[in-house]
Amino acid sequence: MQTKQSTIIGTFRRIDALTVFLYALLVFMGWFNIYAAVLNENSTGIFDVSYKYGKQLIWMIAAFVLAVSILIIDSKFYSFFAYPVYIFILLLLLLVIFMPQTKGQSSWFALGDLKMQPAEFAKITTALVLAKYMSGYNVKLTQWHNVIRIIGIIALPILLILLQPDVGTALIFGAFLLVLYREGMPGWMLALVVYSILLFVFSFIFGSFQVVLVVGAVLLLVSIFLAYYQKNSFRIFIPALLSFALPWLIVYWFSLEISEYLVFLVGFILLFVPLIMYSYRKKIMSFLIVFLVGFGSVSFSYGVDHIFHSILEAHHRTRINVLFGLESDPQGVEFNVIQSKIAIGSGGFTGKGYLQGTQTKHDFVPEQSTDFIFCTVGEEWGFLGVLVVIAIFLFLLLRLIFLAERQRSTFSRIYGYSVASIFFLHIMVNIGMTVGLMPVIGIPLPFFSYGGSSLWAFTILLFIFIKLDSDRDLLIF
Repeated sequence: MQTKQSTIIGTFRRIDALTVFLYALLVFMGWFNIYAAVLNENSTGIFDVSYKYGKQLIWMIAAFVLAVSILIIDSKFYSFFAYPVYIFILLLLLLVIFMPQTKGQSSWFALGDLKMQPAEFAKITTALVLAKYMSGYNVKLTQWHNVIRIIGIIALPILLILLQPDVGTALIFGAFLLVLYREGMPGWMLALVVYSILLFVFSFIFGSFQVVLVVGAVLLLVSIFLAYYQKNSFRIFIPALLSFALPWLIVYWFSLEISEYLVFLVGFILLFVPLIMYSYRKKIMSFLIVFLVGFGSVSFSYGVDHIFHSILEAHHRTRINVLFGLESDPQGVEFNVIQSKIAIGSGGFTGKGYLQGTQTKHDFVPEQSTDFIFCTVGEEWGFLGVLVVIAIFLFLLLRLIFLAERQRSTFSRIYGYSVASIFFLHIMVNIGMTVGLMPVIGIPLPFFSYGGSSLWAFTILLFIFIKLDSDRDLLIF
């Protein structure tokens, strides 16, 4: 009979040493870069706890203790307590909304210098609950009741995080789409998500009215195509087209000041009646599907317009406009990105050398130890340093995917892909922010950005999977 001590020793023997090494390497690289980003000449050294790099060392030690604790706990704990911990974090997300705001957000519980951001830990609990539910008996993503429940699991924390408001962290939950696709989500659902993203961007850049015109033109072309290839369809095409166009003709003939969306809605209703009658009799649903997609597209576009102008904060609107080139704000929103690109570009091929970054030393880049820590790498280590850091992150992601694929339990595989997807989105968005390819939405770079909450959350997220992987031959849930 195995003793508890022998079980723990066995766990440490089975853990994936390469993943642990990559974790430790990234954590220490992040610490040295935080030291370079906020170096103060009056400091007594890198261990000075009165500065960020000293505090980060404390967070690192605590993270290592957390990692060891996670490896000691029984693997089944993470499945058994997934729902209770998820509910607990949801309660924290609700309570934090009533905390005092910092930089326009109520995202942290503060106790002196110690701050805890529950949204960071919500990613972990959501991943656990998603894995728990999807690994249940006969759960298929082709069944709508399962899809709705999964959407609810992901949407609940998103809604609470948006109320803080923290749009950046909420967007990270989109990483779970990759997990769902891997686990059998129909391709058309992923295509619908991609289409929605493109429509979202199109609505911002060109406006909702242009969306109506484009959708109307596409509907007309598709209708002609369907009418041509289906027998006797022209008899319904002409009255349908007239029904759809009639409201537009009336509005522009009498110069009425009516919302384009309302005109489209009236035209859709008039169009819907002959189409549904014809489809019912001939059992031809093609027209209905096309026009339902069109109606949904226009509705979505106007919904985006409403959210943009009525719900988003002014600084969020400015950041989005700057990203799409609709607005210029070099002394405001663009300042961070401009300085970040200058810092990265000034590093050249081999960099200026460790602790020799002029942009860093003179504090040209705001938030350089947190959201823009990557520009310190670019300035001091140059193009080669950037390649090395990205390569290590890429190696970690590939290793996580490899570990996820070799799991025997569905729970462990789904959780593993969740970990890889969350890391991937964080890395892509954060690095994209520093070079101006992504909007500045306050996303930390895993293991590099300063902060206890993010370091602990990433450590817990990763080491739960390392623990599950170490017991992959023992787990059957």
